[in-house]
Amino acid sequence: MIFVKQFGAILLICLFSVTKNFSQQRFQVKSGIPLDSIRLSDPSVLADKNTQMYYMTGTGGLLWKSKDLEYWEGPYHVAKTNPDSWMGEKPMIWAAELHQYKNKYYYFATFTNRDVKIDTVAGNIIERRASHVLVSDKPEGPYMPMADRTYLPANKPTLDGTLWVDMNGKPYMVYCYEWLQNGNGTMEKIELKSDLSGSLGEGELLFKASDSPWSREKDSQGNDKPNKVTDGPYLFRTGTGRLGMIWTSWIYNVYTQGVAYSKSGTLDGPWDQAKNPITPPNFGHGMLFETFEGKTLMAVHSHKKVNDRTIRIPHLFEVDLTGDKLKVIKPFKF
Repeated sequence: MIFVKQFGAILLICLFSVTKNFSQQRFQVKSGIPLDSIRLSDPSVLADKNTQMYYMTGTGGLLWKSKDLEYWEGPYHVAKTNPDSWMGEKPMIWAAELHQYKNKYYYFATFTNRDVKIDTVAGNIIERRASHVLVSDKPEGPYMPMADRTYLPANKPTLDGTLWVDMNGKPYMVYCYEWLQNGNGTMEKIELKSDLSGSLGEGELLFKASDSPWSREKDSQGNDKPNKVTDGPYLFRTGTGRLGMIWTSWIYNVYTQGVAYSKSGTLDGPWDQAKNPITPPNFGHGMLFETFEGKTLMAVHSHKKVNDRTIRIPHLFEVDLTGDKLKVIKPFKF
């Protein structure tokens, strides 16, 4: 799962270890910051045609903006939560995404209230965590709560919600039900109201972490088995109209991203998991966007240990979607 980080040196601004006071910290806004100088988990980029600006979010509740993807300005605080809601006064914020939908902008993110415990499994205390949606009239925010205080069940830890609108114009949130409680993470969907202000009905299973042929881990006896983690879903269509989903898990201790394709062309699947990962080792939690010049890019973060410290840096890869499958071509060069 994604983790949150500590703020480091001035050019290495952003996220690191989230404390209860994280959302109240104030960072100095800087401009001309190279992309690879930002420390950021789960980067997500909105290419906003109205402002001709790129907006990047991720874990930590902050926003960066850029005209050219190479140099960035920020960070800005944009998420405004309700302290009287289930999130509490200072929720942790993970894996935020921005989506433009029906002339408004929506902030899909995972919020955690560390003061509320919902379960204990195998000795692990599970905190109140869920995917949720905020709204704004502008891409730079601020993003505010909407009508429904709860999108997903209070007794389940959910994360990494993303938006998908089907061929009939019906919006859905696709999200992960966390392995910490169910032991085998799942990918699920839930229908959203037409203005995204709440959810309708109950979540439905799309696939399980164990369905992946490439993710691996060892059980308590050292036996090899599929990994239990589902992380970072993002949906797309290929040039032939095929529905796909990139998502992330692990190969032992290596953070890895794979892809699945729906045989029916809808969220209902069944979902066919590709045999091999699609990005190099230690890259994951990807999303796709199109530049103002019409090039499709994938935003991911690298994930590695340096002197017992986990470092996460946003990266861009060129992607080919013109055929029947997603192909990651090469790192994007500015």
